[in-house]
Order: sequence, then C-alpha cells, then structure tokens
Amino acid sequence: MASSHTDSDSDSLGVSGSIVFSTVGRTEYGFDIFCVSLQDTATEHCLTDGISINFNGQFVDDNNTLVFISERNGFPQVYLTRPNSSDSPEKLPSAPRSLFHDRPILFGNCLYFVSAHEPTDSLYKSCSAVYSIQSNILTRLTPPGTADFSPALSPSGNFIAVASYGSNSWGGEFHELHTEIVVFPVSDPSKRTVLAQRGGWPTWSDDSTIYFHHQSEDGWWSIYRVHFPATHSPHRVTPPGVHAFTPAALHGNAAKKIAVATRRKGRFYRHIELFDTETAKFEPVTELLNPEFHHYNPFVSPNSKFLGYHRFRGTEQKKGDQFIPNLEPILSPINSLNMLRINGSFPSFSPDGNLIAYNNQDINNIANGGIKIMKSDGSKRWTLIKGQVAFYNSWAPSLVDKNNHVHIIFTSLGNIFQPAKTTVQIARITFNASSLHPNHTDVDNVKIKIMTKQDTGNNAFPACSPDGKLVVFRSGRSGHKNLYIMDAVEGEDSNNIRQLTNGPWIDTMPSWSPDGKLIAFSSNRHDPSNTVTFGIYLVAADGSDLKRVHVSDVAMERINHVCFSPNGEWLLFTANMGGVTAEPVSFPNQFQPYGDLFIAKLDGTGLRRLTWSGYENGTPAWHSRQLLDIPLGNLSLEGIEKADAHHQVDADKLKGKFDEPLWITCDF
Repeated sequence: MASSHTDSDSDSLGVSGSIVFSTVGRTEYGFDIFCVSLQDTATEHCLTDGISINFNGQFVDDNNTLVFISERNGFPQVYLTRPNSSDSPEKLPSAPRSLFHDRPILFGNCLYFVSAHEPTDSLYKSCSAVYSIQSNILTRLTPPGTADFSPALSPSGNFIAVASYGSNSWGGEFHELHTEIVVFPVSDPSKRTVLAQRGGWPTWSDDSTIYFHHQSEDGWWSIYRVHFPATHSPHRVTPPGVHAFTPAALHGNAAKKIAVATRRKGRFYRHIELFDTETAKFEPVTELLNPEFHHYNPFVSPNSKFLGYHRFRGTEQKKGDQFIPNLEPILSPINSLNMLRINGSFPSFSPDGNLIAYNNQDINNIANGGIKIMKSDGSKRWTLIKGQVAFYNSWAPSLVDKNNHVHIIFTSLGNIFQPAKTTVQIARITFNASSLHPNHTDVDNVKIKIMTKQDTGNNAFPACSPDGKLVVFRSGRSGHKNLYIMDAVEGEDSNNIRQLTNGPWIDTMPSWSPDGKLIAFSSNRHDPSNTVTFGIYLVAADGSDLKRVHVSDVAMERINHVCFSPNGEWLLFTANMGGVTAEPVSFPNQFQPYGDLFIAKLDGTGLRRLTWSGYENGTPAWHSRQLLDIPLGNLSLEGIEKADAHHQVDADKLKGKFDEPLWITCDF
C-alpha cells in the first residue's frame, strides 16, 4: 500500500519540484467553531480565531474549553483553545508523521482522535483508525487492518463507540458508508461489540444509550437509538420527511434531547436543531441565528450547558482570515517536494515556472468563466479571458517571439462533462508578457484562435508537445471520445490532424512526457460499459506501443488528471485508491468518490500517496522549480489590505459558497 506518512529518505526517490493542485470547494470553507448556551440559544459566540479552517470540535468542560481540528499548518491537526484567551490555540500531541487527524476528544489527561498515519495492507482500504495519547505514549485502539471513524466517548470515559468499516476494502460508496456501530472498553479495545449493522456518527446519552444516524429504507437520513449491552434492535427516533444526521446527545436532566444537523425539504441550508425524543418535536437553533449558512456536526458540553457546531465564519467577523490565499502550502509527505493548493482548477505552469494559468473553481458558470494568470508566489493575478466558460489549460513550452515574450496557452472553451457530440472547442491564446502590468487586473492584446472546427463535437483537454509543434486533445467527433493530434499553430485549418486512439470507449486527459516520446492518458477501454472508472494508459506519440499502467486492477479504479514529473520518471494522478478518511455526510461538496493525489513509476511500481483528507483533490500540475517563498497560513484581513495597497497581493474575499452533496438534495 502507498506510504501514509512523511518520508525522511525522500531524496532517494528522485522526486522534487512543486505540485499545485485544486480541492473541490475547500478554499471557500472559512469554517470556525461557534456555540450557544442551551439556556439562551438566541446568542451565538465564536470560539475559534478565524485562522485557516477550524472544525469538528468537542468541549473539554462546561466553560467552553475546546479541542478541535485546524488546518493552519497545512494539514489537519488537533488544537486546544480556552475561553477568553488571547493566546494562539495550543497544538496538542499527535501521531508522529501523520498528515491527517480528526474527531478529537480530551478526557482528563488522555487525548483520543482519528489518524491515518499507518498504511493498510492493500489499496482501497481506509487508513483511518482511533488512537489515544497519554503521557506522550501513542496507543492504537483500532485493531490492525480495521478502519474506524467518528469515535465517541461515553460520559464515564469507560467506553468508546465508533462507526467501523472493519477490514473491508472500500465498496465505492460515497453516500452512506456501510459502517457498523461498534463499542469497546477503553481498558481493553480488543473486546469489540457490534450494536448495529449499519450506522454512523455514534453519540452517548449515558453509558447504556447510543444514538447514531442511518439512511432509512424510505431514503431519509434518520437518527436511531440502540442500547449497550444490546437488548433490542435499533429504534428509529426521528420521523421521515426531514434528513437528520451527525447527532449529539444531551446528558443528565436533558438526556431526552439530541442535537442534530437537519436538511429540510424546500430549504437550501443544513441547520442544527434540538429534537425531543419523547415528544418527537424539533426546536430550531441555528436557522434563527444564521438562516443562510450551512451548519455542521453539533457537539454538546459534558453537562449539556453549551451546544457547539462549525459554520462559515461569515463576512461580519472582523478577526481572522477574510480572504482566500491564491496558493496555500500543504504539508508534503516527501521532503524534497513542495505541495500547494490553488484557489482555482486546472493549473498550468509557464515554462520558467514564474506564472500559473488556471480556471475559477466554478468552471461551468459563464459569469465566473475564463482564465486567470497568477504569479507563482501567489501575490498577483490577471484575467486573461472572461465571459467564456473555459477549462483545462496547457502552457506552450516555448515563446512565439522570444524578443517580445509572446506566450501561448491552449484551453477548452465550453462546458465540461458534456456528451461526445456537444460543441466544445480548443482555443490557442497568445499574449505579450509586457501586458502583465502590476497595476492592471486584465491582460491587453490577447488573441484567441479557435483550433477545432465547429461541427467536430466535444474537443477538450489540450496538451502541447514539448517542442511546441503539436497539440494532443480529446475529441468526440467520431461519436466516441478518443485522442487526436493536430498542428499547434494552424490547428485543423492545416488539415494536419490525425487520430491517435480509436474505439468505443473514453480516452481523455492526455499529457506529454518531457522528451515528447510518450503520451499518458486516462481511459475506460478495459471496461467500456463503465463510464466512471478509468485507468492509466501510455502510448507512443506515433500511436504505437499502447499499454496500461497497472497500479491497481480493481474494478472501481478511478484515475484521472495524469501528468509526468519534470524528469519524466514518475506519473502524477488523482485516484480513489485511498478509500475514505471520514464519513462523507459530515463534509460538504461530496459530489464524486473521494480523490487523493498519488505518484507512481511509469511501470506502475513505487506507488506513493501524497494527500490525505476528507476532500476531493485533483487537477495537479508539476514543475521542477521549488516554490519555497509561499507564506504558511492564510492571509489576514490587515495583511491583505496593506499588501494590496502596494499592489503586492490580490485575493478573493471569502463568500462561503459551497453546497450540500447532490445525493442529499436529489430527491427534493
């Protein structure tokens, strides 16, 4: 299985440079943790400092001492903050060399959390497991080969309940994971008891009562109750007609109530409500406070004094980050390789690595469509074209006129994810580098040449050859999406176009090797009936020696966005081979199966995993240059305003624009 920790011997891999990639929706999250008093739900308090994103908290006491997850240092880590403290949050001990932590619980002097630092024995198995740290001793509580999510500690501290995936390989679900509700004593984690066959996100009302969520047969996500030790089958407590998930049970005199995240028919936002299990009545909480924000994953203080949750921090908050970093450093598992998340998609480096072309995240929105260019330190952006839907960019490796520094970028004009015969065209964009004026936001003297003919269907994903003479692209002109090569200057007008691949399947997202001899691409040709699972293929530029790169032979393999390393020895791609790291219902934007970045040698060996998160990562670009001058952490409001006044920083303001998963809203 691909390594799941940082590698101190990484230089021996021959892997270096910088990878820039996108994450669906993540740059807009702007999460902070808030709470209300359960005696006065009309007043909301922010508990975190607005730096990066802060989420999945748990109260340590009834004084608003909080443990939570923050990504302020480039990956999810556990932090502690105290009420009314002016100090920065305290980073707590964690699993050494782990790039993922989640769901922390601090009880006494023992910290419990999920980590994904230990590799599994095979692909498609989740690395997520529950650990404890006490007196700097790390203990794995989840059995080897087993995946556990969403731990909950009983009020006495004697038992832990988890949503367990067991030793199963990922079945491809990204709606409801078919996890079991499992309980084990903290004193002996090997004594595991299964209380429910399907369920997630357990929470204890007392040491004998657990609530959890489960998608019922009628399609509604609902909360169920089960007893420990089990005396009866789980009992449904929330009614159909409303989605209810991620429960948090109240305790003591309030034990008949649970806090839940709900999604109601006809309403756009997820909200936190209290549900009385005796009267079966809901009491709204966050909809009365912030009706147009999503609210996630409620949690309750030990004596049910406070109710917490996380949400977009909003534009009214004056502290913390209000702007999205154009480039955000992400901790890399390979020391010699820099990794950065871009506020956009489909990045492409200029030949010298000084500039990056990219598309906005919302690539199907004409109002936000087009192409932007930014400096590779993230400090300045320009709009190259606007008012047109564009996706996927390829910066030509050489200049048209070296004396005048005329650059070339190839792109696709039209909507993504369209049928083979829908018109999408390849465009060749030229502009002079002198138009990238530090005081301007647009690029002057841009010339656009349409390279493909109007009646040739869906032409997309252009990639320019290393010598700048040819463009390989995907086209649906035959009725099937295959690869073609055309002249990089004249396009189809020269009639110098040839078909590289041919067949009733999908060949897509091609990329040239640095020496120009090979083209890598994604294809489902091994199973044309399945239009969502893809593998990696290599073909010589003349169409010969086509072969599959076998990094996995699992039927649900989904590999996309393949490109070469600068030295041509590695393939970089996004894939679902890491399974899942957390329950998808607890995250926004889960439209597709999870994706993480991987690299492998051209023969499929040496597979290495580069990212671990609950997000969907993709559209990577790799340059030999190491971009070491990107500042860590997000940009503060004061810093942005001060820098922008000197034309040094240009960034988008946070708007919190992200969506519920389609599989929750599709029946509305």
